[in-house]
Amino acid sequence: MSRSICYIATASDEGSRLDALCAARGLYASRSAAARAIEEGRVFVNGAAVSKKHAVAAGDTIVYEVDDEPETVVVYGEPIDLDVRYEDEDMLVISKQVGLVCHPSADHSHGTLVNALIWHCGEEHLCNVQGEEADRLGIVHRLDRDTSGLMLAAKTDEAGRELMAQIQERAVDRHYLALVHGIMAHDTGMIDAPIARSADERCRMAVRDVPSAREAITTFRVLERFEAGPKDDGYSLIECKLFTGRTHQIRVHMQYTRHPIVGDPVYAAHGPRDARAQLGLERQFLHSYSIAFEHPAAGESMAFADQLPRDLAEALEGLRERSVGVTDAGREVFALMEASPAPSVEGKVPHE
Repeated sequence: MSRSICYIATASDEGSRLDALCAARGLYASRSAAARAIEEGRVFVNGAAVSKKHAVAAGDTIVYEVDDEPETVVVYGEPIDLDVRYEDEDMLVISKQVGLVCHPSADHSHGTLVNALIWHCGEEHLCNVQGEEADRLGIVHRLDRDTSGLMLAAKTDEAGRELMAQIQERAVDRHYLALVHGIMAHDTGMIDAPIARSADERCRMAVRDVPSAREAITTFRVLERFEAGPKDDGYSLIECKLFTGRTHQIRVHMQYTRHPIVGDPVYAAHGPRDARAQLGLERQFLHSYSIAFEHPAAGESMAFADQLPRDLAEALEGLRERSVGVTDAGREVFALMEASPAPSVEGKVPHE
């Protein structure tokens, strides 16, 4: 549950950034917490959603939402299997299995990647650079619970800050495989459309032209197309590259292009024609298959690739007879995947 509180800006608040003012006046515990609330559409100035950089004027009415009596999350290690592809004293590269939430919250108090990292590395051997919360140990970026694949974790604060800086500067090269509804006409494309919290459902994100929307850029290449069937409009297997890291970015952008991701329970829920068009998947067909970056301490270039997990590979194999051709990009990506390891940890991770 949450409640709304009103704050009237004073003369001494004149010209302050909204996120800085919210932290300085105790509206939120920290500037990062205030920024998250603003981005989530929980803060309004004179009745309007604005960006965290908005300059406050004396007399402005700031309405902000706070959670009532938030639950305390106790962080501890749990023996959860991790598919570790690389590890040294500074960092890890893992292939995250489907169902694994990245960090604890009131809804998922255990059974998360953080719990697994604490068990694997020890709490004292994980970075803590995601603000003041201890439940972000080791985390420098995230994948959705039901998005699988490669991601980075840091052991030292120095490595964590360096990796986060690379992500911020778009120096981490992240590529995803997605199967989408419909036959995409163009082999390549770029989606440059800002994302904000949905005006209708707070659990969803949407492409919106509002002050709180954040820049979001995704490029794609079509790898293979599959002809339409009696219960669907055909499919396209694509590779997506992230230039920004917004919540649900690829899922939102593909829905925006009218090619939602197959199996997506949120953004493809009203998708093409028949429930069977989701190919029996219980989650979105989205896999982080390739990641490249500079080692945060040594500075050398590193690159990793990952094969599809079993559920996605089986869904794709079921379409093989309907293929209308693999593109040059598809041949390149398939060759890279064939030379890479298959995921060694699969299946949903319980969090009950």
